[in-house]
Amino acid sequence: MPGRVCCCCAALRPRYKRLVDNIFPEDPKDGLVKADMEKLTFYAVSAPEKLDRIGAYLAERLTRDVARHRYGYVLIAMEALDQLLMACHSQSIKPFVESFLHMVAKLLESGEPKLQVLGTNSFVKFANIEEDTPSYHRRYDFFVSRFSAMCHSCDPDPEIQNEIRIAGIRGIQGVVRKAVNDELRATIWEPQHMDKIVPSLLFNMQKIEDIDRTGPPSSPTVGVKEENPSVLAENCFRELLGRATYGNMNNAVRPVFAHLDHHRLWDPNEFAVSCFKIIMYSIQAQYSHHVIQEILGHLDVRKRDSPRVRAGIIQVLLEAVAIAAKGSVGPTVLEVFNTLLKHLRISVDFELGDRRSSLESATLSISSKESDERIVQNAIIQTIGFFGSNLPDYQRSEIMMFIMSKVPVLGTTSQSLDPSNLGDLGPRRIQIMLLRSLLMVTSGYKATTISNALPAAFLDPLLSPSLMEDSELRQLVLEILHNLIDRHDNRAKLRGIRIIPDVSDLKIKRDKISRQDVSFMKKHGQQLYRHIYLGCKEEDNVQKNFELLFTSLALTTIELANEEVVIDLIRLAIALQDVAIINEDNLPMFNRCGVMALVAAYLNFLSQMIAVPAFCQHVSKVIETRSVEAAYFLPETIFKDKCNLPKSLEKDETDLFFLTNKIAESLGGSGYNVERLSVPYVPQVTDEDRLSRRKSIVDTVSLQVDILSGNNTEDKVDNTEEITFEALKKAIDNSGLEEQEKEKRRLVIEKFQKAPFEEIAAQCETKANLLHDRLAQILELTIRPPPSPSGTMTITAGHAHYHSVPVYEMKFPDLCVY
Repeated sequence: MPGRVCCCCAALRPRYKRLVDNIFPEDPKDGLVKADMEKLTFYAVSAPEKLDRIGAYLAERLTRDVARHRYGYVLIAMEALDQLLMACHSQSIKPFVESFLHMVAKLLESGEPKLQVLGTNSFVKFANIEEDTPSYHRRYDFFVSRFSAMCHSCDPDPEIQNEIRIAGIRGIQGVVRKAVNDELRATIWEPQHMDKIVPSLLFNMQKIEDIDRTGPPSSPTVGVKEENPSVLAENCFRELLGRATYGNMNNAVRPVFAHLDHHRLWDPNEFAVSCFKIIMYSIQAQYSHHVIQEILGHLDVRKRDSPRVRAGIIQVLLEAVAIAAKGSVGPTVLEVFNTLLKHLRISVDFELGDRRSSLESATLSISSKESDERIVQNAIIQTIGFFGSNLPDYQRSEIMMFIMSKVPVLGTTSQSLDPSNLGDLGPRRIQIMLLRSLLMVTSGYKATTISNALPAAFLDPLLSPSLMEDSELRQLVLEILHNLIDRHDNRAKLRGIRIIPDVSDLKIKRDKISRQDVSFMKKHGQQLYRHIYLGCKEEDNVQKNFELLFTSLALTTIELANEEVVIDLIRLAIALQDVAIINEDNLPMFNRCGVMALVAAYLNFLSQMIAVPAFCQHVSKVIETRSVEAAYFLPETIFKDKCNLPKSLEKDETDLFFLTNKIAESLGGSGYNVERLSVPYVPQVTDEDRLSRRKSIVDTVSLQVDILSGNNTEDKVDNTEEITFEALKKAIDNSGLEEQEKEKRRLVIEKFQKAPFEEIAAQCETKANLLHDRLAQILELTIRPPPSPSGTMTITAGHAHYHSVPVYEMKFPDLCVY
């Protein structure tokens, strides 16, 4: 046997060496001498202080046998080491472990695949041993590097290649288990180690085929583990992520991005999606937001890459959000949405930039780039919507306000989404994208009260006139309103504008109107009516616009209508009918007929909802007459592809119209207060209307005040009229008689008790403005004489235009008393 010495020399050798030599047979094929191995084990257990010498001597023999290619003896030496390692658990084992790891390193460094596998198996056995005390100085840098290199084996023999890769993965798994279990040693999570471990596992996971990896961790059979490196790598990757803690989560995730970038796996991104699904399912739920923030950070890094790469990253983010939605999404929700909105703006900027350069490039390539940017934008919108729809109600409300604040509104400037560099198409495109995002966020939102869903700070910009200049924008605004108003999921039952024969068949769900909702309609009802009214008057309306307007009226009736709101909605419907008949806005015939059809469909729905027989009879009679004489006034006809439109609408065909007096008569008999039906509906005039590019919703009001008529050619006017305070007081007070004064007071008190607040406020504001203008006129005449002696003053829409008026001499003798 190699290494045998004479009997005399053997007697002088230390006992541990004699015991070690005896375990090696003369023929390595005979294997380990079990009897002698038991003696060696007993000796090691009895004298643990000798373990380090036993290990050193075994290492010496193994090194010599490896160098001489005596692989049989190498196998025997490793088997003996394994048995000693399993049998001895004392503090003296630490030096022995160092010798053991040194021998394993020698095997891994050899170019023989069998020895590499042998060393790996021994290391895995060692990794499963729980040590009593930690080792402060032991490091596994070499093993991490060597096992990672084995994972990338490119041996020409497929079987050997597969065997080495499996050994490398099992070695990494052993390193992870051994290092992670030791709380005092966290070097395995350092970036230099993770940059080797994670890509090695991902490299092998890429080869997986016909195996579903997207679900939670599975437990494949041992046979599948041993034969397929991909499955083994995936399970090792799951185990690594499952052991990650708060402090080292980012170090474990960042190498994934580097691997996907290096191998260009974002387009197509199937493997990237599967990787992050594994990550999200494997990590602890409370750390999910770390992964989401890392994805957002990488999206910032790659913001200048091709659209498909950015779309691939965003789709990965969507999948991660979908898994993390029910768990922890982190405290920085606004930061997440801000980042997504920023990239939405960048995508719009790129798209419009490509469109500007269309004249210099091929049309096909430009359209392809634009379509790619649309993919990015759709992915961002889906991510925003999915993320927002899974947030708690209080956070979702904040996100709605946040997104709405980013929408470019006429007369304001958005700091984060400045469209100044995007041309004319920039603001509109950003508005569409952000409203689509808002639509996704509001989907499924069920607020307890409508004031929570539509606070004033959100409702005002949503109903801004600047969002009414485009048909698509108006559609999005109405759909957002539907999401927020519809709290009983009735919208699907109202889809499509039509004459509903029996509303009860729809089985509409509704609750009693709460006080909070009644208060909301008193404060903001006029805003909703105004938006619907103006939306019906737009020339670019298509069928979808009319369908959404009908749904808006119907949902308002179901969710927010008491008796006062019902009267207001009827006034609104009659006003829309007058818009179509009188046609002051010169609408096309299709629009006029569409408005008439909308009014018919809504009043048919409303009459059945409030169930007043006389009202239902009047509405049914008008609809029947239209179906015979003017079918183009009904939605089933006007919205067909081919519909014969009339050349004109006759105002005297009262049988085709819904009449206010008939409706008032029918509702008055059922206890409704119909006095306000006689007052035509006029939409409120807001400050934004004065700034809007759209045409004014009210006609210009001109007030001419004849001051004095007379001609005088002299430079100085001698004819002066003395205006005193008493004269001015009499001019303002038009009630001369006491009885008229009492009647006037009674009417004012009754009006303040019964009329809507918005109507009272509007009239008071008008009177105050008129009085203010008249006083300003009189005071101006005292301070600055006009150029000519006589004429009139014209006040147009709040602006005074002075023409030739005489000089006045103002005297206020009683001013101090006043």
